[in-house]
Amino acid sequence: MEWGIIYNSLPKLWEGAQLTLELVALSVVLGLLVAIPVGIARSSAKWYIRAVPSTYVFLIRGTPLLLQLFFVYYVLAQLPVVRESFLWPYLRKPYWCALLALTLHTAAYISEIIRGSIKTIPRGEIEAAQALGLSRWQTMFYIILPRAARIGLPAYGNEVILMLKASALACTVTLMELMGAAKYLASRNYMALEMYFAAGIFYLVLSFALIMGFRVIERGLRVREINGH
Repeated sequence: MEWGIIYNSLPKLWEGAQLTLELVALSVVLGLLVAIPVGIARSSAKWYIRAVPSTYVFLIRGTPLLLQLFFVYYVLAQLPVVRESFLWPYLRKPYWCALLALTLHTAAYISEIIRGSIKTIPRGEIEAAQALGLSRWQTMFYIILPRAARIGLPAYGNEVILMLKASALACTVTLMELMGAAKYLASRNYMALEMYFAAGIFYLVLSFALIMGFRVIERGLRVREINGH
């Protein structure tokens, strides 16, 4: 193991790690914003409300992320209707294609977390809110969604970790995130073992930091529940 080569490659790998964190952070936040209405619609008792979001979730969960990434980058971004629209300045760049694919992918999985969390809320809590005179939307935003957030936080944390690892596929569309940086360095110095070993350490450190962060948040929410807030 050439430790000197690894040390000299750390600045380039750190640049890639920063891009990885940026992609993951934006995709899981934007994915959450997309997932909330999708998850609410998926939990509806009316089939015509569930139909479109259920189809979207089925298509995303039923196909590999790599295929979705290639579809956005090689197919969607090349369609004439896209090239002639305001989307072309964005989708002609691999960064925005990767971000779009990652966002749509994680949104489908987060929506299932939200749907499952909503289904586990005791019916009595919803009935109590309605008895207090809260409307359907007030009950949703003040009672159901905050409760679902606490229930689904551990699963959401797992999804963020999965997205951190899945972001490595962005290198397939020439994006220089962490895996892309390791791949580039390995092609330059012919030290594949050292470069991928270093990239693996970066992923482990980032995963550990995210796990600890979500544990702190979960502990804080648990304390608030115990204190009755």
